[in-house]
Parts: sequence; C-alpha cells; structure tokens
Amino acid sequence: MAEHAAAPQPETPLTVLVYSDDMTTRDAVRAALGRRPAADLARCVLVECATQPAVLARMDAGGVDLAILDGEAVPSGGLGLCRQLKDEIYRCPPILVLIAREQDGWLANWSRADAVVGHPIDPFVLAHAAADLLRGRRRPAPAAQA
Repeated sequence: MAEHAAAPQPETPLTVLVYSDDMTTRDAVRAALGRRPAADLARCVLVECATQPAVLARMDAGGVDLAILDGEAVPSGGLGLCRQLKDEIYRCPPILVLIAREQDGWLANWSRADAVVGHPIDPFVLAHAAADLLRGRRRPAPAAQA
C-alpha cells in the first residue's frame, strides 16, 4: 500500500503593525520586510496605521506579533507611543522604533523599545532586527505530559 504524506499544515501568518504618518516611511518598511523578513519565519501580514488612535485601537484588539513605530511621526511620535503601549498593554508585543538621530538612542531606551533602527531605513538592518524580535515571539510546542 502506498504511503501518503501528511498534507502540509498552513502556517499562521505573523501580524506586523507599522505606524508612521509618512506614507514613504511605511512603504520603506513594507519593502524591507517583504513577505517575510527571514526564510525561517511565517509570512507577515502588515497592518499600516497613520495615526495614534488607529495604533491604540489595533493594539488593543490584540493579535499583533510586532509593532514598528516611527519615532519621527507627528503629531504623536513613536517613542512616546511605545512607552504608552508598554505601560498599558499586558504582555505587550515587541516594539521596534525608527529614529532619525543617533542621539535619540536614550529616548528609545526610555520608551522601553525592544529594538532601534535608524533613518534612513537600511532594508537589511530592519529585516534582521524584525526577524530577531519575531523569533522571540514564537512559542514552543507544548510539552507532552508524562
């Protein structure tokens, strides 16, 4: 009798929220991440937000695996928004902030960002940082009980 291979299980896509009031910044993030930031990760679904209320509503809804926030966004910058999310969301997903000046590194630390990438966006640096954070979100399969 012929053996039948098990059908591959569909992968659960990873949800990445991208916040910036600047469409070109959101486009640069989308281009850097592509369909998946690394070959060992599931496909990414990007959720783009241009305003702070949109970010808060989407993060409150849950299901976000990674948030990428533009520290240069106006009127609400990503650094202050990062701090607010870390304060208000239980088990907040990792947050990567984009900063324009190296001197703003202390603000990224204050905001409790999990990673920082500078403007202009280097696609390889952003994809690598995002992949590292997303790998940390994967949960191991439950251990069998004896």
